[in-house]
Amino acid sequence: MKKNKKRTAPKRKKEQEITFPAKVLLPVRRFLVNEEKKLLQKMKLLKTEDPFNNESRVNDNASPDTDAREQMDHIKNKAIEQAMRRKLIQIRKALARIKIGKYGVCEQCGRMIDTERLMIYPETTLCVRCERKKSK
Repeated sequence: MKKNKKRTAPKRKKEQEITFPAKVLLPVRRFLVNEEKKLLQKMKLLKTEDPFNNESRVNDNASPDTDAREQMDHIKNKAIEQAMRRKLIQIRKALARIKIGKYGVCEQCGRMIDTERLMIYPETTLCVRCERKKSK
């Protein structure tokens, strides 16, 4: 009587996670932290420039063209603020990925992101291939 032995696939060596060395990430982290600070300062300044935040606007009997300009400036400021918020989120996400050791690794496919892409766009979390798929 023969015993049925289960055949199992040969065990593969655990794939080592590829990460950037700490020496490489330190300047990237400094750059991102600096960008975060600059962005927060710009956002603060943008709020002070918004005509809708000016208290005297309520008491002002401005002409219709002035009122229209103020509305357009407010809409423009809100659009700029929204873009800045998205950028801030991306920067903070990149800083978190540095902290957990996932910086430079594509979120979708797990491959390393080209260093040229990271140099141009350090807060990116997707490789070029996955970014193209996303934009389609």
